[in-house]
Formats: sequence, structure tokens, C-alpha cells
Amino acid sequence: MEIAPLSTSSAKLIHNKTSQSILQLPVEETLDDFKVSGVLLFRDFGIDYEQMKTFAEKFSSRFVLDKDRPIVDPRNKFITLVDPGMHYVSPHCENANSPFRPDVIWFCCAVPAERSGETLFWDGVRVWKELSQELQELFIAKKIRFLQKFPAADWKRFLGSGATLTDVKRMLNNIPGLNYKINEDQSVSIEYICSAVVKTKYGHQDAFANSLIAEYKNPRGIVTFEDASPIPSTLIDQINQVMNNCIEVISWKPGDLVMIDNSRFLHGRRSFSDRKRRIYSLLSYLK
Repeated sequence: MEIAPLSTSSAKLIHNKTSQSILQLPVEETLDDFKVSGVLLFRDFGIDYEQMKTFAEKFSSRFVLDKDRPIVDPRNKFITLVDPGMHYVSPHCENANSPFRPDVIWFCCAVPAERSGETLFWDGVRVWKELSQELQELFIAKKIRFLQKFPAADWKRFLGSGATLTDVKRMLNNIPGLNYKINEDQSVSIEYICSAVVKTKYGHQDAFANSLIAEYKNPRGIVTFEDASPIPSTLIDQINQVMNNCIEVISWKPGDLVMIDNSRFLHGRRSFSDRKRRIYSLLSYLK
């Protein structure tokens, strides 16, 4: 096994030089590497989505289901395909527009796109350091506000098909920064206020790790400052300029697996046109 830098960030490539199974890797050593690097790409272990789940179970206390992604296998309901469509996906941290941000994003490649379609990632610690002092002071002083509406089908997918509004209330009550309203059609409207600057799970560093850019472009959601004032497009342009200077790329090979620290790294993807592309995903909280 060979460990090498994956990019100019702290990310690492773990390259299998033998016939070793990924399930033979030492859990504690791998977790230590992950805590330092934040992104681990495992290559030439020949991983499929079932092995991804088995490997992830060694590190995870529980899994969560993304409401928008199609389930691959009913026997493994937490394994999904990545975001539907073939469009460019803006930098974001998974579920950072809610209080239910998972610790780790797992991606497994079955078939890479023939051209483009690479997964992109950004080190939120580096992005924060690259932002101007003016922007840093602004985001320290002002939190951001996400507004979303979840139809009953969405929250039942997240909580389970047998979930009731009582379960919704139990989950949402007394969460700092969260207000919600249950509508007549049993949809749930949520207002979530949080800082765009978070402390990383490991190292407790400041990171610009959020879903601001993605939600700003999302027609289904609304993002403003905490006081409901709009976020100027010029400010978003400034952030995007910094993001463009910090972009890192995963050029997929079949059987690749990547493990991403969702408290530190944002991720996205390049657009593609190859309908055969198959990337699987899994979201989990660590033990």
C-alpha cells in the first residue's frame, strides 16, 4: 500500500499495490489518516457499493438517507446514486442548510464519465483563509438563514415511511437556530440560522464549509442573512473567485472510493454528458 498526496490540499491517495482487500485496512490507522487529511481516496481496491457500505460500517455509528437521491438497492436503502442529472454541482457541504449535517460523505465509482464529470472538492479551511478580511469580518458578524419546505414524502423518506408528525415535532423541537411550521398539507417549513464559518470536527479550525453557494442558486430554497436581508450577488461573486482558486479534482477510476470530512471540505462536480456514469454515495455519522 502506498500513501501519497492527492492534491495541493491535505487530501491523500491510498493506493493498493497488492491484492489486499480494503476490509483488511486497520480501522484506527485509517481513521487517524482521515482526521489529518480530511479526504481519503482509496484506489485499486476494486470497491463496489456493497463493499463501500461494509467498509463504512467499521467507522460509522449510523447512516442517513438523502431525500433527493435515488436508492440503488432496497436491501441497502442508505446507498444512493449521486445527485440526479448531469449538470454542474456547486460547492456545498452535505445538509449544511440544516442541523442534520453528517460527518462523512462516501462516494464509490462504478463507471466514470467518458469525459468530464469529475468530483470537485474545496478545503474550507483554505477557503476561509483566502477570503478577504472584509468578507471574514462580515461572516463573523452575520449568520445566514436557510428557508426550506419539505413535503410529507420527503420527511417520511428521511425519518422512515411509518413516521408521523409527532416524530417530526420530536426531532425538530429545541434545536438551536431552528424554527419550523407544519402546514395544512403536512409539509414542514423550516427556517435554520447558522454561521457560514464552522469549526472542523478534527482540529477545531475555522472553515468556510457551508451550502451558501449551492442554496443561493437553488430555486427550491431561500438563503439570506439572519435578519432576512438579501445576500448581494457581488458578494457571491467574490466567494466564487476564491473557490475557483481553491478547487481540487478527483478524476475517477472504476472501483475508487473516497471518504470526505463534511465538517471541513465542500464538494461538487463538473457537468458531463455520459449517461453511463455511475457514482454511488453514502452519508454517515462517525462512532
